[in-house]
Amino acid sequence: MSGPANREPVVGHLAQVWTSMADVGRAIGTRQWVLSTDCPGWTVKDQFSHLVGIERLLLGDTPPPPLTDVPAHVANPFGEMNEAWVEARRLVPGTEVLAEFVDVTQRRLAALRAKPADEFDVVGWSPIGEVPYREFMQIRILDSWAHEQDVRRSVGRPGGRNGVGEAAVLDRCEKAMVYVVGKRVAPQDGSSVLFSVTGVMGRQILIAMDAGRASPRGTPSTLAPSVVLTMDQETFWRLGLGRVEPARVLASGQVRVDGDAAIGHKVLASMAFMI
Repeated sequence: MSGPANREPVVGHLAQVWTSMADVGRAIGTRQWVLSTDCPGWTVKDQFSHLVGIERLLLGDTPPPPLTDVPAHVANPFGEMNEAWVEARRLVPGTEVLAEFVDVTQRRLAALRAKPADEFDVVGWSPIGEVPYREFMQIRILDSWAHEQDVRRSVGRPGGRNGVGEAAVLDRCEKAMVYVVGKRVAPQDGSSVLFSVTGVMGRQILIAMDAGRASPRGTPSTLAPSVVLTMDQETFWRLGLGRVEPARVLASGQVRVDGDAAIGHKVLASMAFMI
């Protein structure tokens, strides 16, 4: 028997992340809305515009017309759709975009809380393929929290760390590393890569190759991995989300490579998986 949807943890987690995003938005100075961020081509205001667009789309609102000129930083049709929402707000003041963000996220939360609980089990489209709606909403947490951090880094207001948003991001990055090692790097059978991630939400992620496939394994006990990549959790997810260049974190000492340097450097160069 279905229970009320507002008992779904993912809804409360979205509320936490969106509240934190709105809080930092209220602290943004007039001149800070136009600051560039780690997302190529996007300002602080554009980060909010993007989230407004996605949530309005999920509410069924009419999207803006397609772009006539596609910027160089847009790499695929999904990016073109995102950019259209951003472009439609280029001339809108940041404070108005923030007000729209607060309004649309409140409408989205109301819709999610009214959704029958069993509908969160229904499999359908998402940016990562056909998944239960619950998992799709986990991706919305990931995306929203990642853009909150883009904003916070740009305006110099750290926060929102070590909570449900970062947990969602770290979990997705961990899962993606199996694909990174197995498909993008594809070292020989018997090779293994250990991501030694430090921090409050740190973890040891060992991925081994066997019969041409990569799979997660338990933490090594007797056999040493082919390469160990040591970094803190922020560096791990920033690399996974494509927010920082591998050469930059290597040069700054934020990543240490022990063991097979060739495999290690190729893994680092391949970690960015976000579309």
